[in-house]
Amino acid sequence: MEWEKTPAERPPAQARGPQPEGCLAVAIRIPVRIVVLVLVVPVRMVWDALVVAGRFLRDTVLRPLGRALTWAAWAVFVWPWVTLWRYALVPLGRALAWLGHMLLVVPAVWLYRTVLTPVGHAIAWVARGVGAAVAWVLGGIAAALGWVYARLLTPVGRAIAWLVRGVGLILAAVGLGLYTAGAWLVRHLVVIPALWLYEWVLTPVGKGIAWLAGGLAWLVRMIFIGVGAAFYWTGRILLVLPALALWRWVLAPVGRVLAVIGREIGEALGHAWRVAGHISLAVGRFLAKVLRWTFVEPVRWVYRTLLTPVGHAVRDLVLRPAAEAARSVGRATRQALTAARDSARQARADFRRMLFGPPHEPQPVARREPTAGETRTLGSSTTALTKD
Repeated sequence: MEWEKTPAERPPAQARGPQPEGCLAVAIRIPVRIVVLVLVVPVRMVWDALVVAGRFLRDTVLRPLGRALTWAAWAVFVWPWVTLWRYALVPLGRALAWLGHMLLVVPAVWLYRTVLTPVGHAIAWVARGVGAAVAWVLGGIAAALGWVYARLLTPVGRAIAWLVRGVGLILAAVGLGLYTAGAWLVRHLVVIPALWLYEWVLTPVGKGIAWLAGGLAWLVRMIFIGVGAAFYWTGRILLVLPALALWRWVLAPVGRVLAVIGREIGEALGHAWRVAGHISLAVGRFLAKVLRWTFVEPVRWVYRTLLTPVGHAVRDLVLRPAAEAARSVGRATRQALTAARDSARQARADFRRMLFGPPHEPQPVARREPTAGETRTLGSSTTALTKD
C-alpha cells in the first residue's frame, strides 16, 4: 500500500504524474479564457501595430536624425576645439617651450656651471677649513674636560657615594626595626579581632539572610508562574483557538479558491496573449498583402515598365554624352595647364642660365676598383700598395 511505505520508499511527486485538478478549476478555466481572449486580442493588435510603427520610425526618422545630429554636434562642438588645439595651441605651446628653454633653462645652466659651481667649491673649501679649526679647538676643550673629570670629579664622586651608602645602611636598619614592630602590633590589634568577628558573627548572619532571600525568591517565582499560566490559558482560549479556527475553516479555503482563480487568470492571460499574437500576425500579413497588391505592385509595375526605360534613355542620350564632353573638356584643360607649366619651367631655366651661366658639370672620379671587364691578377693590382 502507498500509505504503508516509509517516506524514503515513496516515489517523488513528479514521478507519480500530474496532480488531478478539481471541478472548480475546470469550471473556471473555459469562461475565463474566453473572456480574457476577447479582452486581450485588441490590446495585442494595438501593441503589434505600435511595435511596427516604432521600428519604422526608428529606421526611417530617428536613426538618420541621430546621425545628422551627431555629425552636427561633432562639427559644432568637437571639430573647432580639435582645430584650435592642433593648429593654434600646440604650435603656441611649442614656441613658448622653446622660448622658455632659451630664456630660462640655458641661462640658468650657464649660471650654474660658470658662477654657482666655483662659488660653491670655494664656500666648501672655506667651510672645511673652519670645520678643521673648530674641531681642533673642541678637541682641546674635550681633553681639558677629561683631565678635570679624571683628576677632580671622580675622587669627589667616590667619596660622596661612600657617605651616601653608609647613611643608607643606617636608615635601612632603623626602618626594618620599625616595620617589624608595626606589623606585630597590626596583627594582634586588627587582623586577629577582624578574623574572629568574621567567623563567629558575620558568617552566621550572612547565611541566615541568604536563606531568607532564597525563600522569598522561591515564593515570588511561584506567584509569577501561576499568574503566567493563568494569562497563557486565558489568551489561548480567548485569542489563539478562535484565530486558529478562523484560519483553518474560513481563510484557508477562501485563499485556496482565490489562488485557483488567480492561477487560472494568469494562465488564461498567457494563453490569450499567445493566441492574440498569432491572430495579430495573420491580420498583419493580410494587411501587408492588401497593401502590396493595392500600392506596391502598381508602383513597381510603373517603375519597371515606364520609369526604367525612360531613365535608360535619358542616361544613354543625355547623361553619358554630357559626361563624355565633360571628360574631354577636363583632359583638354589638364593638357593646357601641363603645357603652360612646362613653358614656365623652361622660361625660369633659361632666365637662370642667362644670369648665372650654365650649371657646373660633376667631375668624374677615378675609381679604385677595376671595371667590369677587368680582373685582378697577381701581376697587376689596383690597390695603392701594389700598383706600379
